[in-house]
Amino acid sequence: MSEQTTTPAPRPGATENAGDPAGSAPKANPLKQFFSGPAGRSIGLVVALILLIVIGAITAGENFMNVDNMFVILRYASVIGVVSIGMTFVITAGGIDLSVGSVLGLSSVVASLGAIQTASEGFWPLMVFVAIAVGVLAGLTNGFIIAYGKVVAFIATVAMLAAARGLAELISQRSTQVVTNNGFLDFFRGDLLGVSWVVWIFALVSLAGWFVLNRTTFGRRTVAIGGNETAARLAGVAVKRHTVYLYMIAGACAGIGATMTLARTTAGTSTHGMLYELDAIAAVVVGGTLLIGGRGTIGGTVLGVLLFATLSNVFTQNNLSSSVQLVARGVIIVVAVMLQQRFANRESTGSGG
Repeated sequence: MSEQTTTPAPRPGATENAGDPAGSAPKANPLKQFFSGPAGRSIGLVVALILLIVIGAITAGENFMNVDNMFVILRYASVIGVVSIGMTFVITAGGIDLSVGSVLGLSSVVASLGAIQTASEGFWPLMVFVAIAVGVLAGLTNGFIIAYGKVVAFIATVAMLAAARGLAELISQRSTQVVTNNGFLDFFRGDLLGVSWVVWIFALVSLAGWFVLNRTTFGRRTVAIGGNETAARLAGVAVKRHTVYLYMIAGACAGIGATMTLARTTAGTSTHGMLYELDAIAAVVVGGTLLIGGRGTIGGTVLGVLLFATLSNVFTQNNLSSSVQLVARGVIIVVAVMLQQRFANRESTGSGG
Protein backbone atom coordinates (compact mmCIF):
# COMPACT_ATOMS: atom_id res chain seq x y z
CA MET A 1 0.00 0.00 0.00
CA SER A 2 1.32 3.40 -0.84
CA GLU A 3 1.39 5.94 1.92
CA GLN A 4 -0.82 8.96 1.56
CA THR A 5 0.35 12.19 3.14
CA THR A 6 -1.48 15.44 3.75
CA THR A 7 0.14 18.83 3.93
CA PRO A 8 -0.77 20.75 7.11
CA ALA A 9 -2.14 24.26 6.71
CA PRO A 10 0.41 27.01 7.37
CA ARG A 11 0.19 28.76 10.71
CA PRO A 12 -0.94 32.39 10.65
CA GLY A 13 1.98 34.65 9.90
CA ALA A 14 4.15 31.81 8.67
CA THR A 15 5.81 32.26 5.31
CA GLU A 16 5.91 29.44 2.81
CA ASN A 17 9.08 28.35 1.06
CA ALA A 18 9.02 30.18 -2.25
CA GLY A 19 10.85 27.32 -3.95
CA ASP A 20 8.42 24.71 -2.56
CA PRO A 21 4.78 25.73 -3.10
CA ALA A 22 3.50 22.69 -1.24
CA GLY A 23 5.45 23.61 1.86
CA SER A 24 6.80 20.07 2.16
CA ALA A 25 9.73 18.99 4.29
CA PRO A 26 13.23 19.59 2.93
CA LYS A 27 14.54 16.97 0.56
CA ALA A 28 16.72 14.21 1.95
CA ASN A 29 20.38 14.11 1.10
CA PRO A 30 20.71 11.83 -2.00
CA LEU A 31 24.19 10.71 -0.93
CA LYS A 32 22.93 9.70 2.51
CA GLN A 33 19.99 7.86 0.94
CA PHE A 34 22.36 5.97 -1.36
CA PHE A 35 24.67 4.78 1.41
CA SER A 36 21.73 3.75 3.61
CA GLY A 37 20.34 1.65 0.75
CA PRO A 38 21.36 -1.85 -0.41
CA ALA A 39 23.89 -0.58 -2.97
CA GLY A 40 25.58 1.70 -0.45
CA ARG A 41 25.87 -1.04 2.15
CA SER A 42 27.34 -3.39 -0.45
CA ILE A 43 29.93 -0.79 -1.43
CA GLY A 44 31.01 -0.61 2.20
CA LEU A 45 31.55 -4.38 2.25
CA VAL A 46 33.46 -4.27 -1.03
CA VAL A 47 35.73 -1.54 0.35
CA ALA A 48 36.34 -3.58 3.53
CA LEU A 49 37.14 -6.66 1.43
CA ILE A 50 39.59 -4.69 -0.74
CA LEU A 51 41.30 -3.32 2.37
CA LEU A 52 41.71 -6.85 3.71
CA ILE A 53 43.24 -7.96 0.40
CA VAL A 54 45.64 -5.00 0.48
CA ILE A 55 46.63 -5.88 4.06
CA GLY A 56 47.17 -9.49 3.03
CA ALA A 57 49.29 -8.43 0.06
CA ILE A 58 51.44 -6.17 2.23
CA THR A 59 51.91 -8.58 5.13
CA ALA A 60 52.09 -11.93 3.33
CA GLY A 61 53.22 -10.89 -0.14
CA GLU A 62 53.27 -13.56 -2.83
CA ASN A 63 52.01 -16.24 -0.44
CA PHE A 64 48.73 -14.37 -0.31
CA MET A 65 48.55 -12.74 -3.73
CA ASN A 66 48.55 -15.79 -5.97
CA VAL A 67 45.82 -17.58 -7.88
CA ASP A 68 46.08 -20.79 -5.88
CA ASN A 69 45.52 -18.96 -2.61
CA MET A 70 42.53 -17.09 -4.05
CA PHE A 71 40.95 -20.44 -4.89
CA VAL A 72 41.77 -21.68 -1.39
CA ILE A 73 39.77 -18.74 0.00
CA LEU A 74 36.85 -19.45 -2.34
CA ARG A 75 36.77 -23.15 -1.48
CA TYR A 76 36.92 -22.32 2.22
CA ALA A 77 34.06 -19.84 1.83
CA SER A 78 31.87 -22.12 -0.27
CA VAL A 79 30.54 -24.50 2.39
CA ILE A 80 29.69 -21.86 4.99
CA GLY A 81 28.47 -19.68 2.11
CA VAL A 82 25.82 -22.19 1.06
CA VAL A 83 24.69 -22.58 4.68
CA SER A 84 24.54 -18.78 4.99
CA ILE A 85 22.23 -18.47 1.98
CA GLY A 86 19.65 -20.62 3.76
CA MET A 87 20.17 -18.65 6.96
CA THR A 88 19.50 -15.40 5.06
CA PHE A 89 15.96 -16.53 4.21
CA VAL A 90 15.20 -17.48 7.82
CA ILE A 91 16.57 -14.26 9.33
CA THR A 92 14.89 -12.10 6.69
CA ALA A 93 11.57 -13.52 7.91
CA GLY A 94 12.46 -12.63 11.50
CA GLY A 95 13.55 -16.14 12.53
CA ILE A 96 16.78 -17.83 13.51
CA ASP A 97 18.23 -21.30 12.99
CA LEU A 98 20.91 -22.39 15.43
CA SER A 99 20.84 -26.01 14.28
CA VAL A 100 22.34 -25.76 10.76
CA GLY A 101 25.82 -26.84 11.88
CA SER A 102 24.52 -29.93 13.67
CA VAL A 103 22.20 -30.74 10.77
CA LEU A 104 25.20 -30.53 8.42
CA GLY A 105 27.08 -33.00 10.64
CA LEU A 106 24.10 -35.37 10.77
CA SER A 107 23.63 -35.19 7.00
CA SER A 108 27.31 -36.00 6.42
CA VAL A 109 27.10 -39.03 8.71
CA VAL A 110 23.94 -40.46 7.14
CA ALA A 111 25.16 -39.87 3.57
CA SER A 112 28.47 -41.62 4.31
CA LEU A 113 26.95 -44.74 5.88
CA GLY A 114 28.31 -47.92 4.37
CA ALA A 115 24.87 -48.99 3.16
CA ILE A 116 24.28 -45.67 1.41
CA GLN A 117 27.71 -45.68 -0.23
CA THR A 118 27.23 -49.25 -1.42
CA ALA A 119 23.78 -48.46 -2.84
CA SER A 120 25.15 -45.40 -4.64
CA GLU A 121 28.18 -47.08 -6.24
CA GLY A 122 26.54 -47.06 -9.65
CA PHE A 123 24.79 -43.73 -9.09
CA TRP A 124 26.74 -41.44 -6.76
CA PRO A 125 24.12 -38.59 -6.78
CA LEU A 126 22.18 -40.82 -4.38
CA MET A 127 24.62 -39.73 -1.66
CA VAL A 128 23.86 -36.10 -2.49
CA PHE A 129 20.12 -36.78 -2.40
CA VAL A 130 20.34 -38.48 0.99
CA ALA A 131 22.36 -35.62 2.51
CA ILE A 132 19.89 -33.01 1.26
CA ALA A 133 16.89 -35.12 2.29
CA VAL A 134 18.19 -35.38 5.86
CA GLY A 135 18.64 -31.59 5.94
CA VAL A 136 15.14 -30.97 4.55
CA LEU A 137 13.61 -33.35 7.10
CA ALA A 138 15.39 -31.55 9.95
CA GLY A 139 14.23 -28.20 8.57
CA LEU A 140 10.67 -29.51 8.25
CA THR A 141 10.77 -30.56 11.88
CA ASN A 142 12.09 -27.16 12.95
CA GLY A 143 9.50 -25.30 10.90
CA PHE A 144 6.59 -27.41 12.10
CA ILE A 145 7.54 -27.01 15.77
CA ILE A 146 7.99 -23.25 15.37
CA ALA A 147 4.96 -22.52 13.17
CA TYR A 148 2.38 -24.98 14.45
CA GLY A 149 3.80 -25.85 17.86
CA LYS A 150 4.27 -22.12 18.56
CA VAL A 151 7.70 -22.68 20.09
CA VAL A 152 10.15 -19.77 19.93
CA ALA A 153 12.63 -20.30 17.06
CA PHE A 154 15.61 -19.93 19.38
CA ILE A 155 14.44 -22.74 21.66
CA ALA A 156 13.25 -25.04 18.87
CA THR A 157 16.49 -24.82 16.90
CA VAL A 158 18.68 -25.15 19.99
CA ALA A 159 16.80 -28.39 20.71
CA MET A 160 17.47 -29.53 17.13
CA LEU A 161 21.13 -28.53 17.53
CA ALA A 162 21.49 -30.91 20.45
CA ALA A 163 19.31 -33.68 19.00
CA ALA A 164 20.95 -33.71 15.55
CA ARG A 165 24.46 -33.77 17.01
CA GLY A 166 23.53 -36.55 19.41
CA LEU A 167 21.83 -38.58 16.68
CA ALA A 168 24.90 -38.19 14.47
CA GLU A 169 27.09 -39.55 17.29
CA LEU A 170 24.75 -42.50 17.82
CA ILE A 171 24.61 -43.41 14.14
CA SER A 172 28.35 -43.10 13.60
CA GLN A 173 29.22 -44.46 17.07
CA ARG A 174 31.52 -41.45 17.35
CA SER A 175 33.76 -42.78 14.61
CA THR A 176 34.84 -41.28 11.29
CA GLN A 177 33.23 -42.82 8.20
CA VAL A 178 35.56 -42.69 5.20
CA VAL A 179 34.02 -41.90 1.81
CA THR A 180 35.00 -44.66 -0.60
CA ASN A 181 32.65 -43.82 -3.47
CA ASN A 182 35.10 -42.96 -6.25
CA GLY A 183 32.46 -41.50 -8.54
CA PHE A 184 31.41 -39.03 -5.85
CA LEU A 185 34.98 -38.04 -5.03
CA ASP A 186 36.09 -37.78 -8.67
CA PHE A 187 33.25 -35.41 -9.50
CA PHE A 188 33.70 -33.04 -6.57
CA ARG A 189 37.48 -33.04 -6.93
CA GLY A 190 37.08 -32.00 -10.55
CA ASP A 191 36.62 -28.53 -11.93
CA LEU A 192 34.92 -26.55 -14.66
CA LEU A 193 36.96 -23.92 -16.50
CA GLY A 194 39.64 -24.34 -13.85
CA VAL A 195 37.24 -23.59 -10.98
CA SER A 196 36.38 -26.27 -8.44
CA TRP A 197 32.85 -27.69 -8.52
CA VAL A 198 32.50 -26.73 -4.86
CA VAL A 199 32.88 -23.06 -5.80
CA TRP A 200 30.43 -23.47 -8.70
CA ILE A 201 27.86 -24.95 -6.34
CA PHE A 202 28.23 -21.94 -4.04
CA ALA A 203 27.76 -19.62 -7.01
CA LEU A 204 24.67 -21.47 -8.26
CA VAL A 205 23.04 -21.58 -4.82
CA SER A 206 23.75 -17.86 -4.37
CA LEU A 207 22.21 -16.98 -7.75
CA ALA A 208 19.17 -19.14 -7.05
CA GLY A 209 18.78 -17.56 -3.60
CA TRP A 210 19.07 -14.04 -5.05
CA PHE A 211 16.45 -14.77 -7.70
CA VAL A 212 13.98 -16.30 -5.24
CA LEU A 213 14.36 -13.54 -2.64
CA ASN A 214 14.30 -10.61 -5.07
CA ARG A 215 12.28 -11.72 -8.08
CA THR A 216 9.54 -14.01 -6.81
CA THR A 217 6.34 -13.79 -4.77
CA PHE A 218 7.92 -16.19 -2.28
CA GLY A 219 10.71 -13.69 -1.63
CA ARG A 220 8.32 -10.78 -1.23
CA ARG A 221 6.26 -12.77 1.24
CA THR A 222 9.42 -13.64 3.18
CA VAL A 223 10.29 -9.96 3.54
CA ALA A 224 6.68 -9.12 4.44
CA ILE A 225 6.60 -11.70 7.24
CA GLY A 226 9.84 -10.33 8.67
CA GLY A 227 8.60 -6.75 8.45
CA ASN A 228 5.21 -7.33 10.07
CA GLU A 229 3.91 -10.85 10.55
CA THR A 230 0.41 -9.72 11.52
CA ALA A 231 0.08 -7.46 8.48
CA ALA A 232 1.36 -10.26 6.23
CA ARG A 233 -1.26 -12.63 7.64
CA LEU A 234 -4.03 -10.07 7.12
CA ALA A 235 -2.79 -9.59 3.55
CA GLY A 236 -3.44 -13.26 2.86
CA VAL A 237 0.01 -14.77 3.36
CA ALA A 238 -0.06 -18.30 4.81
CA VAL A 239 2.52 -17.40 7.46
CA LYS A 240 2.73 -20.80 9.17
CA ARG A 241 3.15 -22.76 5.96
CA HIS A 242 5.65 -20.22 4.63
CA THR A 243 7.67 -20.46 7.84
CA VAL A 244 7.93 -24.23 7.42
CA TYR A 245 9.20 -23.72 3.85
CA LEU A 246 11.87 -21.29 5.07
CA TYR A 247 13.30 -23.73 7.59
CA MET A 248 13.21 -26.47 4.95
CA ILE A 249 15.32 -24.20 2.71
CA ALA A 250 17.81 -23.70 5.56
CA GLY A 251 17.91 -27.46 6.09
CA ALA A 252 18.41 -28.14 2.38
CA CYS A 253 21.33 -25.71 2.31
CA ALA A 254 22.84 -27.51 5.32
CA GLY A 255 22.47 -30.78 3.40
CA ILE A 256 24.20 -29.31 0.36
CA GLY A 257 26.94 -28.05 2.66
CA ALA A 258 27.29 -31.57 4.06
CA THR A 259 27.83 -32.93 0.56
CA MET A 260 30.53 -30.34 -0.09
CA THR A 261 32.16 -31.13 3.25
CA LEU A 262 32.19 -34.86 2.46
CA ALA A 263 33.95 -34.11 -0.81
CA ARG A 264 36.50 -31.82 0.84
CA THR A 265 37.33 -34.04 3.82
CA THR A 266 36.52 -37.46 2.27
CA ALA A 267 34.88 -38.42 5.57
CA GLY A 268 31.60 -38.13 7.42
CA THR A 269 31.66 -37.40 11.14
CA SER A 270 29.44 -35.97 13.84
CA THR A 271 31.96 -33.17 14.42
CA HIS A 272 31.40 -31.63 10.99
CA GLY A 273 29.73 -28.24 11.08
CA MET A 274 30.77 -27.26 14.60
CA LEU A 275 29.78 -23.60 15.21
CA TYR A 276 28.78 -23.15 11.55
CA GLU A 277 25.53 -21.62 12.76
CA LEU A 278 27.48 -18.77 14.36
CA ASP A 279 29.62 -18.24 11.27
CA ALA A 280 26.51 -18.18 9.08
CA ILE A 281 24.69 -15.70 11.31
CA ALA A 282 27.79 -13.49 11.40
CA ALA A 283 28.07 -13.47 7.60
CA VAL A 284 24.35 -12.72 7.18
CA VAL A 285 24.35 -9.88 9.70
CA VAL A 286 27.57 -8.31 8.42
CA GLY A 287 26.13 -8.60 4.91
CA GLY A 288 23.26 -6.28 5.81
CA THR A 289 20.31 -8.55 6.62
CA LEU A 290 18.43 -7.23 9.64
CA LEU A 291 18.39 -9.56 12.64
CA ILE A 292 14.87 -8.36 13.45
CA GLY A 293 13.71 -9.31 9.96
CA GLY A 294 12.11 -7.32 7.16
CA ARG A 295 15.23 -6.85 5.05
CA GLY A 296 17.51 -9.42 3.47
CA THR A 297 20.28 -9.38 0.94
CA ILE A 298 21.85 -12.42 -0.69
CA GLY A 299 24.59 -10.32 -2.31
CA GLY A 300 25.51 -8.88 1.08
CA THR A 301 25.64 -12.37 2.58
CA VAL A 302 28.04 -13.52 -0.14
CA LEU A 303 30.27 -10.52 0.54
CA GLY A 304 30.09 -11.18 4.28
CA VAL A 305 31.19 -14.79 3.76
CA LEU A 306 34.08 -13.71 1.54
CA LEU A 307 35.07 -11.04 4.07
CA PHE A 308 35.41 -13.55 6.91
CA ALA A 309 37.09 -16.16 4.68
CA THR A 310 39.66 -13.60 3.55
CA LEU A 311 40.20 -12.44 7.13
CA SER A 312 40.87 -16.02 8.21
CA ASN A 313 43.31 -16.53 5.35
CA VAL A 314 45.21 -13.32 6.16
CA PHE A 315 45.61 -14.44 9.77
CA THR A 316 46.73 -17.92 8.68
CA GLN A 317 49.26 -16.55 6.18
CA ASN A 318 50.77 -14.38 8.90
CA ASN A 319 50.82 -17.20 11.51
CA LEU A 320 48.67 -15.16 13.86
CA SER A 321 46.79 -16.67 16.78
CA SER A 322 43.31 -17.98 16.11
CA SER A 323 42.26 -16.32 19.37
CA VAL A 324 43.12 -12.91 17.92
CA GLN A 325 41.13 -13.83 14.82
CA LEU A 326 38.07 -14.59 16.95
CA VAL A 327 38.41 -11.21 18.66
CA ALA A 328 38.59 -9.48 15.27
CA ARG A 329 35.49 -11.35 14.07
CA GLY A 330 33.64 -10.33 17.21
CA VAL A 331 34.52 -6.67 16.72
CA ILE A 332 33.35 -6.79 13.09
CA ILE A 333 30.02 -8.34 14.10
CA VAL A 334 29.39 -5.77 16.84
CA VAL A 335 30.20 -2.86 14.51
CA ALA A 336 27.93 -4.33 11.82
CA VAL A 337 25.00 -4.66 14.23
CA MET A 338 25.52 -1.11 15.55
CA LEU A 339 25.49 0.23 11.98
CA GLN A 340 22.36 -1.80 11.25
CA GLN A 341 20.56 -0.25 14.19
CA ARG A 342 21.65 3.24 13.17
CA PHE A 343 20.44 2.86 9.59
CA ALA A 344 17.23 1.15 10.73
CA ASN A 345 16.49 4.08 13.07
CA ARG A 346 17.13 6.55 10.26
CA GLU A 347 14.82 4.67 7.91
CA SER A 348 12.04 4.42 10.50
CA THR A 349 12.41 8.12 11.33
CA GLY A 350 12.32 9.05 7.68
CA SER A 351 9.23 6.96 6.95
CA GLY A 352 7.47 8.19 10.04
CA GLY A 353 8.17 11.86 9.37
